[in-house]
Amino acid sequence: MKVVNPYLNFNGNTEEAFNFYKSVFGGEFTMLMRFKDVPDQNIPEDAKNQIMHVALPLGKKNILMGTDAPESMGFKLTAGNNVHISIHAESREEADKLFNGLSTGGNIQMPMADMFWGDYYGSFADKFGVQWMISFTNPK
Repeated sequence: MKVVNPYLNFNGNTEEAFNFYKSVFGGEFTMLMRFKDVPDQNIPEDAKNQIMHVALPLGKKNILMGTDAPESMGFKLTAGNNVHISIHAESREEADKLFNGLSTGGNIQMPMADMFWGDYYGSFADKFGVQWMISFTNPK
């Protein structure tokens, strides 16, 4: 597998979530499409300005993608802890920067610390309920 591109579904706040992620990771959206931009579709009025697809590059090969899941279009979003995004940082400093930025307003489950398996690791749910794991492999 060359890359893993996590895809996140939100209940109407995809734009807010992705602007937050962009503020932490930097970069620019490579795509931001709203439901109203979809040709030849009967989109409910409440969903027209919501996000149909957004893509934010993370590093050189990965892309964080997302969408709103409007109930008016038949979606039933159930947020939970069944999806984690794991980021392997290139340094302890980068691991701390990502952890501190993304965990702002969230729920820290395990603060960044050296672990018995050799990694510098931490985990948390961000303020949107998305589960993250940040790690850096300490040099031997």
